[in-house]
Amino acid sequence: MTTTPIETETSGTGFDTTDLSARAREHLWMHFTSMSTYADADVPTIVRGEGARIFDTEGRRYLDGLAGLFVVQAGHGREELARAAYEQAKKLAFFPLWSYAHPPAIELADRLASHAPGDLNKVFFTTGGGEAVETAWKLAKNYFKLVGKPMKHKVISRSIAYHGTPQGALSITGIPEAKMVFEPLVPGAHKAANTNFYRAPEHGDDLEAFGRWAADDIERAIEMEGPDSVAAVFVEPVQNSGGCFPPPPGYFQRVREICDRHDVLMVSDEVICAFGRLGTMFGCDKFGYVPDMITCAKGLTSGYSPIGACLVSDRIAEPFWTGGASFPHGYTFGGHPVSAAVAMANLDIFEREGLAQHVLQNEGAFRATLEKLTDLPIVGDVRGDGYFYGIELVKDKNTKETFEGEEADRLLRGFMSKALFEAGLYCRADDRGDPVVQLAPPLIIGQPEFDEIEQVLRSVLTEAWQRI
Repeated sequence: MTTTPIETETSGTGFDTTDLSARAREHLWMHFTSMSTYADADVPTIVRGEGARIFDTEGRRYLDGLAGLFVVQAGHGREELARAAYEQAKKLAFFPLWSYAHPPAIELADRLASHAPGDLNKVFFTTGGGEAVETAWKLAKNYFKLVGKPMKHKVISRSIAYHGTPQGALSITGIPEAKMVFEPLVPGAHKAANTNFYRAPEHGDDLEAFGRWAADDIERAIEMEGPDSVAAVFVEPVQNSGGCFPPPPGYFQRVREICDRHDVLMVSDEVICAFGRLGTMFGCDKFGYVPDMITCAKGLTSGYSPIGACLVSDRIAEPFWTGGASFPHGYTFGGHPVSAAVAMANLDIFEREGLAQHVLQNEGAFRATLEKLTDLPIVGDVRGDGYFYGIELVKDKNTKETFEGEEADRLLRGFMSKALFEAGLYCRADDRGDPVVQLAPPLIIGQPEFDEIEQVLRSVLTEAWQRI
C-alpha cells in the first residue's frame, strides 16, 4: 500500500512525473484505456487548470479543446465554484433524496424547470449522464404500465450514437464495439439511421430530403417493432459519436410528429448539448422542439462536482403525482447537496457572463476558422454546431474513402492523439464510426483560441498526411 504523499519537491510543479507514472501503472485503472500502452511510458498527468488551459506535471500547458470531456463550460480555476462547494459542505455535506429533500436540490430543480421548454417541470437527479439515460428508459417503461399500456417497453435510438455505460444506457448506445464484451444486454433497444449527411450520397445536395428520410427511418423502426411495444425514442440534438452530426432542417419536428402519432416518448439526450454547448440552455431550444424528457449532466456544474438530471414533462409525471404510485428508482448521491450548490453557482456564472450568448455570437467565427482546414487533402468534412465540432478525415476527398482497421488505429492512436497533445492541444481523435477529430472547448474562448486550434490542427494533419 502506498502512503507517500503525491506532491514532492522534485520538480518546478511540485510533482515527480516518474513516481506518479509508476503509481498509476501499479494501481490506477483508467477508463476506456489500454493499460499496456503505458507499460514503458509516462502516464500523462494533468495537475492544474486555468481558464481554457490545463497543465501537466512538467509545467507544460495545453489548450483544453474538449472542455475536459465536454464538461468545463465556464473554464478551469473558478474559485467561486470551489467556494460554493465549501460553503455547502460546511452546512450539509450529504443527505439523500429518498423521501426527504434539502434546499440545494429544491432550488436547483426549480431553476432547471424555469429554463426547460414546454411543461418539463419535474426534475429527477442522478450523479451523471449515463444514470440520467438509465432513469429515462426506466421511467418510460414505468409510465406506460401505469397508464394501461404495459407492452410499451422498447426504445429506438440512432446508429453509432453513444448514450452511456450502464447496462440499459449501453443497450441504447449504437456502437457495436462498445457493447459486444458486455452482452447479453438489456433487451428491447433498436436502432435507426443517424443524420450523417456527409455519408448519404443518394440524397445528393438535398439536406431537407435527407432529413425527412432519416426521421422516417425512426418511424420505420417503430412500425417494424410494433408501436404498441415501443416506449421511447432517444436522440441527441447534435449526435456526438461519429463526429458531431447536426440535424437537417425540420428533422426534429418530424420526429416529434412521429412520436406523437405512435404515442412514443421523445427523449432528448443532452448530456453534452445542454448548458450552452450549442449556445442555448438546452439543445432542443436551438432546434425548436419540445421533448417529453431531457437527460443532462456534464456542463451543469462545469465539472466542479458530479451531477446529472432527467427533466420530465408534467404529463409523464402525472401518474406518479396522483394515485399513490411511486417510481422505485434512485441513487445514493443523486442530487448531492454539494453538487447542487455548485450547479447553482455555475448557472449564476452563465447568467452574469452571458456564456450561452457568447457562443451564439462566436459560433460562426469558430466554424469559419475550422473550415479553413478543408484545403488539406486529409480533411473531408467539418460539421457541428455552437462550440461542438467534428472534422472527418479521409484518404480521398473525391471518393470520401475512409481510413479503416489497423490504418485508422495507426493514424489516430498511433500518431494523432499524441502529436496533438505534444503540440499543445488536448482534443479527441476518435473512430467510433469514421475517423474524426472532435472539438468542444470551454465556452469562454474566442478568436485567438480558434486560431490556435486551427494552427495546431493544420500542422499535425499535414504531418499525418505525409506519413500516409
